[in-house]
Amino acid sequence: MKKKLKHIVENNVVFKNYKRMWPFIKPYWFRALIGVLLTIPVGALDGAVAMILRPFMDNVLVAREQRFAMFLPFLVVGFTFLQGSLSYAAGYVNTWVGNKVTLGIRRKLYDKLLSMDSAYFDKRNSGEILFRYSNDAEVASSGLINNLKMFLSRFFSSVSLVIVLVWNSWQLAIVAVGVLVFAVYPLSLVRKRIREITHKTVGAGSNIMTIYNETFSGNRIIHSFNLEQQQKQRFKKTTDFMFHLSMKMVQSSNWLSPFMHFIGSIGIAFVIGFGGHLIVTGQITSGNFVAFTAALLMLYTPLRSIGGNFVELTRSFMAIDRIFEILDLQPSIRSKDGTTHLEDIKKSVQFKNVIFGYNDDRKVLHGMSFDINVGQTVALVGNSGGGKTTIGSLIPRLYEIHSGEILIDGISTKEYTIDSLRQNIAVVFQDNFLFSGTIRENIMLGNQNATESEIMEAARNAYLEEFINSLDKKLDTEIGERGILLSGGQKQRLAIARAFVKNAPLVILDEATSALDNKAEKIVQQALDNLMKNRTVIVIAHRLSTIQNANKILVINDGHIVEQGTHEELLNIENGAYNALYKTQFKSDSTQE
Repeated sequence: MKKKLKHIVENNVVFKNYKRMWPFIKPYWFRALIGVLLTIPVGALDGAVAMILRPFMDNVLVAREQRFAMFLPFLVVGFTFLQGSLSYAAGYVNTWVGNKVTLGIRRKLYDKLLSMDSAYFDKRNSGEILFRYSNDAEVASSGLINNLKMFLSRFFSSVSLVIVLVWNSWQLAIVAVGVLVFAVYPLSLVRKRIREITHKTVGAGSNIMTIYNETFSGNRIIHSFNLEQQQKQRFKKTTDFMFHLSMKMVQSSNWLSPFMHFIGSIGIAFVIGFGGHLIVTGQITSGNFVAFTAALLMLYTPLRSIGGNFVELTRSFMAIDRIFEILDLQPSIRSKDGTTHLEDIKKSVQFKNVIFGYNDDRKVLHGMSFDINVGQTVALVGNSGGGKTTIGSLIPRLYEIHSGEILIDGISTKEYTIDSLRQNIAVVFQDNFLFSGTIRENIMLGNQNATESEIMEAARNAYLEEFINSLDKKLDTEIGERGILLSGGQKQRLAIARAFVKNAPLVILDEATSALDNKAEKIVQQALDNLMKNRTVIVIAHRLSTIQNANKILVINDGHIVEQGTHEELLNIENGAYNALYKTQFKSDSTQE
């Protein structure tokens, strides 16, 4: 029997949710305990107020004793003031604990978000990330604390009120409490439906947040392509669906309150009828009956709002489930126990029969093999979508290969700690992400310990010094979200300066000039030439004019290396892929001139 009871408790949804939340509550357990203890007298005083009505009825209204008439009003005010004061204190303490728990959950979720690999983000939209990693923390913790406070307060209130009921008439108490059993039963009928609607509401809420985010980030595209009406329709469709879900929730849950109110009225009707009989037969006094009725009304009153409370409770528990669904995730890319720390790249980077695809249906790389010796510049060229950028993403383990090996100095990249591996690699993308803040802060992302002279040296090598000196606040100039206040060339040079201060031995340049005009490209290319000095470099290039001096050029088409060699060697291959690519681009450049 004891084991069965333990099994039931441990598998209870409420118990499991509170148990999993305990690590977040534990640091504040003492204040949480105070908040819990404060709810005891808050609830218990309900019974005390109801109990006062018995002597008031019997001694004042019936026996007409003056001293009770003078004393009882002050007692009622005193009890009410004490209950209000304790309720305020309980609310303050519980809110403090709730906000602290929310902070703890949000920080834990953000830590988890930072640990997830690139494939995780590829499969999700921004709205889902924002909703699940931010909104759920608030819903879960506030719902947990509020529901705990509500449950404890009403529990102790119910206990004290039931005592008042039994004290005044055990016969009527049996009738009143028996009715409650029928009032609670319908909750089990709507629970599944509420969970289903809540789940859909979360998805719709994520879509709305995605629309807001895309409207902010893509406002220029929206205006340039006259997409305002299309976006309005998209937003209208999503919000209409939200409205539909909210009305479904009303249909599924709002009947609970009037139904329970009706059940409660049946209980009160029974009490009035049976109570009248007990008074007439002298089994209870009028004071007993009045105190009993007051306690019963106070006991039944919360039933009117139980529908709304049940929905909020369900949302809270579902948010907790979603939170721990995230926290239980394990990133596919992580450091192994006892892995090696990569100090420097001294010999080579090797791909050995690497096979990779972003999903199981389509492979991007098919048995890719090549070597890059330290100090070499290796260029990757070829058709769009052939796998060039993918190669650059696999070396710092932004994605995990399906089979084969990527080796640095003869050791698999999986054997190195992720932090030390990425510390030795600097990447300059075609569209580099800049964070809101200052020029200084964005350059220092490459090295948080960079000195003023190192920052300015990086800016000088990135041909950014003249631009910085033209600004009133120099390095402390704000660049806006995603560097919106900078030109394309300035963004690229800032990203190059960031790579300079990182001072990594391996540099990956992923079409770093392809989105720039000729003038900006020339300046950025000079900055890149500075960055490439005395380093091992992988250049993913669209314009062949930028990679003619590379030690080795790999022509990659559809995930295969179809040719490799120097610029001159590849041009000498008649009908070769590089030769055809070069002639096509040269002809295009001549036409533009």
